[in-house]
Amino acid sequence: MHSAGPGVFGVVRLDRRSLLAGSLAAALVPAGGQPAMAALEYPLRRPLSADRRFSSPAIESEISRVSGLIGDPELAWLFGNCYPNTLDTTAEVGVIDGKPDTFVITGDIPCLWLRDSSAQVQPYLPLARNDPALRTLLRGLISRQARSILIDPYANAFMRNPAAKTDLPWALSDKTEMKAGVAERKWELDSLCWPMHLALRYWQATGDAVPFDALWAEGARASIRTMREQQRLDGPGPYRFQRSDTNAIDTLMLDGLGAPTKKVGLIHSMFRPSDDACTYPFLVPANLFAVAALRGLAKVASEARGDADLASLANDLATEIDFALSRHGMMDGPDGQKVWAYEVDGFGNTLLMDDANVPGLSSLAYLGAVDRQDPLFRRTEAACWSGRNPYFFRGKGGEGIGGPHAGLGMIWPMSIILRAM
Repeated sequence: MHSAGPGVFGVVRLDRRSLLAGSLAAALVPAGGQPAMAALEYPLRRPLSADRRFSSPAIESEISRVSGLIGDPELAWLFGNCYPNTLDTTAEVGVIDGKPDTFVITGDIPCLWLRDSSAQVQPYLPLARNDPALRTLLRGLISRQARSILIDPYANAFMRNPAAKTDLPWALSDKTEMKAGVAERKWELDSLCWPMHLALRYWQATGDAVPFDALWAEGARASIRTMREQQRLDGPGPYRFQRSDTNAIDTLMLDGLGAPTKKVGLIHSMFRPSDDACTYPFLVPANLFAVAALRGLAKVASEARGDADLASLANDLATEIDFALSRHGMMDGPDGQKVWAYEVDGFGNTLLMDDANVPGLSSLAYLGAVDRQDPLFRRTEAACWSGRNPYFFRGKGGEGIGGPHAGLGMIWPMSIILRAM
């Protein structure tokens, strides 16, 4: 996911003893239909009700319910402020062609990332079945993602106004086919997987077929065509990208095509979910995610639309990738047993590492791309959380995985959270 800086979220030092002596109910006092932090040690960090971009009674009820189950008042306060943050600060709900349209900015940048927007709304899916307003927001996001993919399936980030040109300073001079509505055009395979993942999770949570209309199906077909194109079985395809930058992980070699590969059926991804360039273009966790996402897409196409043709297109590609992964996606681990590689090139070159961003090797079970108890995954996870991973760090304060985007010696908290999940 796109990374933000440390931010300006003020964390006050808490007198834990005195606060734990009181009850949580005393710290969380309902006022005006919304939770309010009565104790000065627990100030409300949410925008005022009138300034929130989206409000949902179901979300407010869930905050009260979960907070009441948390024994530590500080954690309850943290949950109450953080859980609704996407809705409070990043979601813009409107209408296009008489249908809901939802634009979810990534947080620190006023643009929509396909990956980030899909992940940001995941915590709200269980509540959507019984909250019409929340369903409207999610329908709008699914439609916005389809429209964005149809603008350019190779782009990772989009502008609010589809007629606007990018205003991201680092993307203004990129050597690639920039189109109106595109904020950044880094081809990341997982960017097309996340909307499929969201579609499946929404369908499973709500049974609502409304967002899976002709627009959605057109976007899904464009995604499958692009994935096929990036198997590069019949040539390199149309995508090129170069950026004038002192940071080597922001650009691609060989006139913007990336490192050489052998045609083995895997899908190329020029950039990782961190927006960093791949060393070898077959990013294994993204391909594993693609298998699961495509099968999920097939399920939605079949059950919500009765679209057997679209389901077949998705399943056929998933089967091809799955087979190619079984042949080319693994390497020898520390004990000589097979583990998933992070990246491969089809020629036999492999890279063992992991990055905290999702999808990574350690987050495959969270995404449903592998079984958590699968021995191959367990061996891979163990290797990633060890000295074999150059971006695994351990110190007096803890241990975790970072990545090139964060820098050496830096643990990205997301890796610790995902390990717990």
